[in-house]
This record gives sequence, C-alpha cells and structure tokens, in this order.
Amino acid sequence: MPAPIEDYALLSDCRTSALVSRDGAIDWLCLPRFDAASIFGALLGEPAHGNWTLRPTDPSATARRWYLSDTFILVTRWECADGIAEVQEFMPMTEDRTDVVRRVIGIEGDVAFRTELRLRFDYSRALPWVRQVGTPGDPALSAIAGPDAVVVRGVPLTPVDHAHAADFRVTAGGSRELVLTWYPSHQEEPPPLDIEDAVARTRAWWQGWASSIDCPGPYKQAAVRSLLVLRALTHRDTGGIVAAPTTSLPEQFGGSRNWDYRFVWLRDAALTLEALIAHGFLEEVHHWRRWLLRAVAGEPSEVQIMYGIAGERDLPERELDCLPGYLGAAPVRVGNGAVEQYQGDVLGEVLVALEAARLAGLTESAFSWSLQRALIERVLDGIDRPDNGIWEIRGPLRWFTHSRVMMWAALDRGVRAVREHGLEGDADRWERGRDRLEAEIDERGVHPDGYFRQHYDTDEVDASLLTLAQVGFCAADDPRMLRTVEQMEQTLMRDGLLMRYRTSSGVDGLAGGEHPFLACSFWLVEQYATSGREEEARELMDRLVGFVNDVGLLSEEYDIDEGRQAGNMPQAFSHLTLVRAADAVIGHSGRAAHRL
Repeated sequence: MPAPIEDYALLSDCRTSALVSRDGAIDWLCLPRFDAASIFGALLGEPAHGNWTLRPTDPSATARRWYLSDTFILVTRWECADGIAEVQEFMPMTEDRTDVVRRVIGIEGDVAFRTELRLRFDYSRALPWVRQVGTPGDPALSAIAGPDAVVVRGVPLTPVDHAHAADFRVTAGGSRELVLTWYPSHQEEPPPLDIEDAVARTRAWWQGWASSIDCPGPYKQAAVRSLLVLRALTHRDTGGIVAAPTTSLPEQFGGSRNWDYRFVWLRDAALTLEALIAHGFLEEVHHWRRWLLRAVAGEPSEVQIMYGIAGERDLPERELDCLPGYLGAAPVRVGNGAVEQYQGDVLGEVLVALEAARLAGLTESAFSWSLQRALIERVLDGIDRPDNGIWEIRGPLRWFTHSRVMMWAALDRGVRAVREHGLEGDADRWERGRDRLEAEIDERGVHPDGYFRQHYDTDEVDASLLTLAQVGFCAADDPRMLRTVEQMEQTLMRDGLLMRYRTSSGVDGLAGGEHPFLACSFWLVEQYATSGREEEARELMDRLVGFVNDVGLLSEEYDIDEGRQAGNMPQAFSHLTLVRAADAVIGHSGRAAHRL
C-alpha cells in the first residue's frame, strides 16, 4: 500500500523526478522524462507494481528528513538501536545521463540496511530481463524491457520472489552508494557515476539557482521551497513546465476524478512564469518563450491549451487497467482529454505573463511579438464562443465570466504593448474588442445582487473570479469584488478553505466531489491582503503554510476531514499561488499594479 500523499518527497533532475516516501520507498519514477512510462508504479498500486525500498532492518528505527539547504538532495537521518546513519538521495544534474543516487553514510555505531528492488517497466506491464553484469568487487544488475534499460550498481543484489534484494551494513565514517542509471536499451550501459563529483555539481547547481531568490517576510522558507519546486518541474532541455510529476492521484479518495498532470498547460506554465518573473528569473521565461514559439508554430487557430514537454500535440487520454490506482481510486489515466477543449482564458494568461516579462526587461524579438500578435488575433476569432473554462469543465460549454475577463486581459495587453511599448499592431481594433468584452461582462457577468458570477446563466460563484482583480479588470476593493468574496464565503467555504465551485451544481458533468483546492485559498489570501483584510490574510496564510509536508511540498487539494493532502503531488498551481500569496501579505502589489 502506498504512503499518504504528504509523506512523499521529490527528487528531480529537471528532466524527470522520483517520489520517495518517509519510510524509504521510491514508489514513483518515470524515465527518462516526467511523462514517460513508470518503472516504479507502486504509488498507484502496491510494491508489486514496482518500487525500490531502502531502510534499516531495525524495526524500531526512527527517521527525520530534510533537503540539504536550497537543493533537492534529500537527507534522511535514521536513528537505530545500534547506531545512526543518513541516506542522501538525489538525481544528479548531469548533462547526458539520468541517475538516481541513494548514498548511505554511517554516523554512529553499526547500522544494518536492507534494500529491495522491484523493476516494472511500462506502467508495470513489462517484467524486464534481468542479469548480473558486474564483478564481485563492482556488483551491477542490468534490466531491459523494450526500449528502456537500467543498470543498478553499489550492492550485490540477488533474486527474491520477482524482486532483487541485498543486506549490508555501514559503520561510523563509512558509506555505500547505490545508483540506478537509465539508458536506451540499444546502447551500451553508461560508466559508473563519480559520486563525489555528482554531489558537488548537484548541490552547486541548485544552490546557485536559488542564491538570487529574494523572499523577505514571514513566509520566506515556504516561498523559497515553492520556487525551487517550480524550477524542479521545468524541463531544463525543452523549457516545458509540467503541472505535476504524477498522474491519477485522486481528488477524492476512492473516486474517479483522477487526471494525468505530466504535461504543459499554457495557463499553469504562464502563471508559473509570473511567479518566477516576480523574483527575477528571466532566463526561465526566455527558455519557455522559445518553447512556446516551437509548440504553437503554424496556424494560430490550432493553438491547444496544453502540450507535451517538448511541444507534442497528440496527448490522447486512455485508461490503464494494469494499475489499480492510489488506494483503489480508479481509473488510472494516461494522457489528458482536456487537450481537445476550448478554454477561452488560456491565451489571456499567456499574454499577461509575457507582458510581465516585457515589463521586467525581457526584450521582444521579431518572432516573439509576431507570435503574441497571432495569439491576440486568435482571441478575437473566438470572442463569440462559449468555452470549457479554467477548471476544464466536461459538461456543456458556458460563457464563463473568468474566461471572458481573461480574453479582455489578452486584448488589453495587446493594446498596451502598442501604445506604451511602441510595438506594431492594430491597437484600435483590439481596443474595440476589449471594450466590447468589458461592457458584456458588466452586463451579463454581474449578478443582479452585485457580484460576479461563475457564468452568464447561473447564480453560482467560482473561486477563479478572485483573479479578476489580479489582472486589473477591477480593483480588489471594487464593490462587485467585495460582494463576490462575500458570496464565496457563504457558499464555497468549507471549514475555512475555499472550494473551486460547488460540484453539486452539476456544472462539471462529473460524478463525485472533491476537497478544497489549495490554490483557491491562496488566491483568497491575496484578495484579503489587497483589499484591506490583512489580519485575515495572515491567519489564512498561516493555516495554509501549515499544510506543507515536512520537506515543504504541497499537492493539489486538502482533505479537511482526514487532515491529509489529496491530488497530484507536488502541484505547481499550489506552489505558484503560495508564492503570490506570500508576496501579497508583505505588500507586493501584484501583476496588475501597473494597470491601476
């Protein structure tokens, strides 16, 4: 049985990642990319679906863990009856290979360890051909299945019931390095890794990246770790930013709201960029802008809401019966059918983020601005279309107020780019479209009781409406926004946390419910902080930051009744909104400051 979601820590080399539980089990690993098939899939089933355990044999052993400062080098300190040992685990930041390192270091006494390796390729559908390829002095195990191969070095692994295991000991001052290396099966296995060099390089890479982060205020630690998570989810070769490194972790335990988030949503990536821009990381923005140019190259009318990590367009959703799901939450899905949806807000998020980059000093190239002009024209082409909305509603298309506002924001940024930055474009026509949308939203998107509504044909509200002030459609203290917050507090609050919307309204066309979506509550912190409710902002922020796990990670949602995290983990949306909320609490004016 997998561990609670909040018990997992992340290892990342910014190409793929592993999830390792508090008790030393790597239960999720996809190689060589975030979206590749799993080699360890126990997170969505049981150990027989693939995992790699490493822990002391002492059943009374206790552990505490942390990341080596501002890195993703995980340190777990085991205290046992016979001594103390530490396990350092990381994915080296190397140029041309993919490894997982598990380094066991003796601190005191003599500690016995056991490791068990269950290799299951292709989402547990392929049992690999395994053979010993090392020597007595340099043990190594090779496993091959189809296009993939791994070699595991460091201890003499022997077969035990479709797994491989080893027992070993470390004494004070001694160490043992276990290394799993992926490589294409048609190639020769890579040479052994230089562990000391890998540790030094990886530590220097992460700490060098984090050294420029400036996050003053009471939530500095949580915000810095969140920015590191956003970097960990950014593919360092392509620039694609995945929404999460996992698939099918349930929004409702035992339910069917289980989605694959290992892709690049334009919206989520754009919001991630804004968090990075606010803290000075323009290189990542430049890298993603190049990714965007490649991904949407061609006819603007064919722009998708999401792509693969390298810009792949074909992401069909299918269900896997080879994995039973996290604690039985089925189905397990690979791919995401939302790729076929029209979500009117997405291009607004992209254009708002690219304007933020422009204001921060990122120079436009001829290609980058021509792309933005094409995206603005795409917004105008879709101005009369209802959509699926930010939450990927699988029910009927609607005139979602948030989507209409983000289309307004897209046209607004185009107008400002021409009139304030001297770029070329038909600002007059874009302005007419913008003003038409504003008048329409004022007429149809505002309920007779004075609050913004979820869509034009409902009395319901939606947490996404909190972003209207963020993009400058209205001020945070606009009477309509204040009434909207009141309505949310009356209908969407659950034990002090904010739901996305009322699933009982039937708007999403799905069975079952969900838990409070953490990003929405962080948006509420920002709204409170910018509308004069500073004390309530801090109270809610304190509570939300209290949900991070022992190494600073957040999933998508929070199960209030059971006090546990839910949904895919770690979730970029949760972490980027944490950063925004932390900034707002200390008076950061946000992304619409230049408009108001």
